Amino acid sequence: MANAGHEIPLDTATFLRIRKWYLLAFAAIALTIIIAQILIQLHLKAQSGDSEVINVAGRQRAFSQKLVKEVLLLNRATNIDDKQMLLAEIDKTLTVWKTSHSGLHLGDKSFNLPYEDDEKVQELFSKLDPHHTKMVKALQEILDRYDLHGDNTQLFKSNVEILLNNERTFLNLMDQIVNEYDYRSNEQLQKLKQKEYWLLAFSLLILLLEIYFIFRPLSIQIKKTIGHLVGSQEESKNQLAKIQSLYDEKERSLKELQELNFVIDNAALFASIRKDGSVVFISKKFLALLGHTRSTLNKPFSEILTIDEGQQAYLKEVLKVNRKNIIRKEELQVRTVNGSTVWLDMSIVPMHHSSLEQDILILCSDITERKENQLKVAELTKQNFEERIQQKKAQASQIVEGQEEERKRIAKDIHDGIGQMLTALKFNIESIDLENKEKTGEKIAYLKALTSDLIKGVRTATFNLTPPELSDHGIFPALHKMTAELSKLTGKNILFKNKTDSNIRFDSLAETNIYRVTQEAVNNAIKYADANYILVTLNYTHPVLSVVIDDDGNGFDDSILGQLPKNNSEGGMGLFFMKERIDYINGRLFINSEPGKGTRVTINYKTE
Repeated sequence: MANAGHEIPLDTATFLRIRKWYLLAFAAIALTIIIAQILIQLHLKAQSGDSEVINVAGRQRAFSQKLVKEVLLLNRATNIDDKQMLLAEIDKTLTVWKTSHSGLHLGDKSFNLPYEDDEKVQELFSKLDPHHTKMVKALQEILDRYDLHGDNTQLFKSNVEILLNNERTFLNLMDQIVNEYDYRSNEQLQKLKQKEYWLLAFSLLILLLEIYFIFRPLSIQIKKTIGHLVGSQEESKNQLAKIQSLYDEKERSLKELQELNFVIDNAALFASIRKDGSVVFISKKFLALLGHTRSTLNKPFSEILTIDEGQQAYLKEVLKVNRKNIIRKEELQVRTVNGSTVWLDMSIVPMHHSSLEQDILILCSDITERKENQLKVAELTKQNFEERIQQKKAQASQIVEGQEEERKRIAKDIHDGIGQMLTALKFNIESIDLENKEKTGEKIAYLKALTSDLIKGVRTATFNLTPPELSDHGIFPALHKMTAELSKLTGKNILFKNKTDSNIRFDSLAETNIYRVTQEAVNNAIKYADANYILVTLNYTHPVLSVVIDDDGNGFDDSILGQLPKNNSEGGMGLFFMKERIDYINGRLFINSEPGKGTRVTINYKTE
């Protein structure tokens, strides 16, 4: 497969394609030859086994005849030595005959006889076995009972008759078995011939396919190639004319490039250096910026660019690393030979020539002015940050002062209110005279009233600190309780209107801050706006919780809200604390007021 930028030549592609088909064809032919040899070897092996079987089967017929003949000779023999020789020969022949019969029937590795599983042969052996058994018994009886010196007429009479009666049947059945083996061997040979014919046909088919798909296309391709070569001569002439035209065009382009180089040389900051750091070319504008002339270009580029040794070492490392095919950008602060400091935005671009040598192209931009502006911006940012820190410190100080004022107010309320009532309660209890029943009754009535005022004062103080409804039941019941209690304590019309269907709980921190801001807004309306009517409206439309506090008090000019209130004895820190609390929970606080027209404070908190 060709790469994206490189195509395989036509001759190579043709050769590769033809080679592939040749290899496939030769592999197919070789495969058919191997298969044929395997089949032939397997058949030869089988034939060898069948030949051995046929040979043994044939010898069985001869052994049966030999045994009968030797028994008849033994019956006629008169010499003892001849009798002994014949008995030994009968015994030997009988042993071989029995072993061969068992090997033919059941298989015997010593005789190279396989187990016979053919049903027809097995059937013949089942017919043969009774006759063979009778003959073996008769022969064995002759061997066991023969008397070398006595009369053996009766022994021979009965056993020879058995041998002669069974021999003919045994020989006929053995002929059938041998014929069956021969028939099966011929059948396997015919099958092998058929396979050989099929393999031959397959090989011939492959040759035909080679002729049609390889040799024929190859001859056509050669013909086309020759025609192409003949036509290439004329095309070469045309190409020569085009090359001459391109050469003339190149000469014109070279002149234009020289003019462009003159413009770039005097307008751009660039340089070309070798792998060792020596300078090939550097633009005039770059030389002027660095304070060098053409006569000083025999130094490495790092020494031309800066006189600072640390910057020179760093630049050498940068150029050494960038010998890989990676475009690298650097912002460098360099010191020129005239002592000035210049910031350069440098691009380092590796270049490869056709000779495989590498140069490095340096493209630079003078960013000194931009860097100076960045430093100014950073300085201004730092100043702004320090101012914000100082402002936060001042706000923290005001918060601490407000907390101290709140503690003083709570202490003053407890001391001036609850403390004085407790002292009066103590003195009145001590001044009770049980003997003066009339004055004692008056003092007890006074003590009851004083105790009620004391309980009311304690409830007011604890309610102002932390209402239990806020933590137990949430912001809705807490605001309701607050407006009801303040209405009782102040005697003013302080109402609560809940526009939600059910009580919904929010984050505890958000509920606490919303409650405190609402409390501060209501207290401001009572204390500073001299309001007689205050309405707290609560509404929740997912996901925004809104609390609105309206009053009919004196109002004020809300244009002063842009300035942070200063702390004073009249509680001017209230607005500041309200804004800080709502900002802390990422809520929004809106205050709208006009002198003589009352005030509206709106708190919006997004629950998600």
